[in-house]
Amino acid sequence: MTPQIWHNPRCSKSRQTLALLKENGIEPEVILYKDTAPSEADIREVLAALGKAPIELIRQNDAAFKELGLTNADDTALITAMAKHPAIIERPVVRFKGKAALGRPPEDVLKLF
Repeated sequence: MTPQIWHNPRCSKSRQTLALLKENGIEPEVILYKDTAPSEADIREVLAALGKAPIELIRQNDAAFKELGLTNADDTALITAMAKHPAIIERPVVRFKGKAALGRPPEDVLKLF
């Protein structure tokens, strides 16, 4: 299985995480998640692998989060919003062999390998 990274090239943490993976000989499949939004099922899988609640995978300081009125939304609504508005997803997410890690800090993703 090839590792995947949900990547945003405009995000410094995402760029640092991708560079760190490559420096360690790991060539992930790069998913430009803002262009190719993950499905609700993908988001649920990542949340389960991370052991996080949906709100913990959202950029709560992002203007879109507030504009979408998600402050008091339930988990189902948050997952639906992430699938429809992927820019609110915290990044980068690295997936490998049923596990996942958030690259904040980037070194956290190395525990997957």
